[in-house]
Amino acid sequence: MSKIKKNTAPTKPLSYAMGMFGTSIPINMFKTFAAVFYIDRLGFITTKQFALITAIYTFVDAVDNPVYGFLSDRTHTKWGRRRPWLLPGSVLLVLSFVLFFRPPGFLAPESMFSYVLIMYLLTGTLDSLINSNYGALFPELFKTEKDRAKTNMLRQVFQLSAMVLSIALTPLITGKIGFYRTALIYGAVSIVVIWYMALNAHEDFSAMEKPKPGLMSSLKAVAVNPKFWIYGAANASFTAAMALLQAGVPFYVKYHLHADDASATVLLGTAIFSAILFIPVWFVIIKKLTLMPSWRLSFIIFMLGLIPLYFTGTVAASTAFVLLPGFGIAGIQVTMDIVSARILDEDSEKYGIQREGVYSSLIGVLNKTYNLFSSLGYLLVFKLYGFESGKNPGGAPGEASRFLTVLFPVALMAVCVISSRFLKFGERETCKKELGE
Repeated sequence: MSKIKKNTAPTKPLSYAMGMFGTSIPINMFKTFAAVFYIDRLGFITTKQFALITAIYTFVDAVDNPVYGFLSDRTHTKWGRRRPWLLPGSVLLVLSFVLFFRPPGFLAPESMFSYVLIMYLLTGTLDSLINSNYGALFPELFKTEKDRAKTNMLRQVFQLSAMVLSIALTPLITGKIGFYRTALIYGAVSIVVIWYMALNAHEDFSAMEKPKPGLMSSLKAVAVNPKFWIYGAANASFTAAMALLQAGVPFYVKYHLHADDASATVLLGTAIFSAILFIPVWFVIIKKLTLMPSWRLSFIIFMLGLIPLYFTGTVAASTAFVLLPGFGIAGIQVTMDIVSARILDEDSEKYGIQREGVYSSLIGVLNKTYNLFSSLGYLLVFKLYGFESGKNPGGAPGEASRFLTVLFPVALMAVCVISSRFLKFGERETCKKELGE
């Protein structure tokens, strides 16, 4: 096969970063409102059944992620390695996402669990396909921590902006036009943005001429890398804490604060919007403290910031106190992917092979284990408080909502704080120097 000419055109950070907006919109709505849609609003499944669904998905995702990354790394086309997966994959993702929020009216109640399970698995696996390829582009397109920090800052602004729309504003939007039409609009926006990003991301085509990573050798190399496991544990715990916080807020607002959907929008919107405003602050903090201390600090701030929410009793007080978690979220979002890229750099230097797709997907596998934590959270809500569904919320729904939204996420963040202390890098050019000081 003839060699493909190396693409030397640099990718604009803005073009790549905005892709995060497209990848985040559908999955944020999906993961945040799947439970409240089917458990509380429709009452088609119970918390126990939803816990089973997320647990099953975790094991399915442990298989599909490495396969997606392996196939992506070995793709050899004139369009690059990632684009052939991103373009059609985004269309399929949106289709399954829309159908998830459009359960067929002809299905019998006893068949609803099977439908939710199938569509949850399908939407989740297509999201893994998109994100393993999108994530693999980051360390390939941007080589220095200066470029990575600036690009990731933009990327997290887009991600958090997507969260404002697909999480904070969704209760208001769905209240007006319903979940199905909301999913249609979000899906259309997602496709346009992902296609724009993919068509304007200039991959390094010379990477396709380098030795191809084997699946088993890649799995072995990653499995014996302790940094991968430490990072994965911290990332999964944080993702689970965020997922439960986002999904729990509608329950928290309804059953603890006794407020309406608009209050959920205010609470989520304040947390996310404050995170956007704090992102530039963390760029300065990284320059002063360097990467790893900043990463660890952001976990501590987020964990401690959640605790006051357990004691507040009004929307106003809760809204004021979410500013501190928002500050922590900003720091985690800015630093997390740069830490991951540094681990991948070490792997490439050691083995002389570029396997961004495999590595990104395997990180995704550990990241998706957050579903097990989420499953445990919903199961404990069912066991400890008797909260089954909106039709049968048990005798202490307020306590159940605070456990799901605050107590369990705080416990998960304690895992992050402890894990992050064990991840260290050897002597190398400091992040402070690479950022221009």
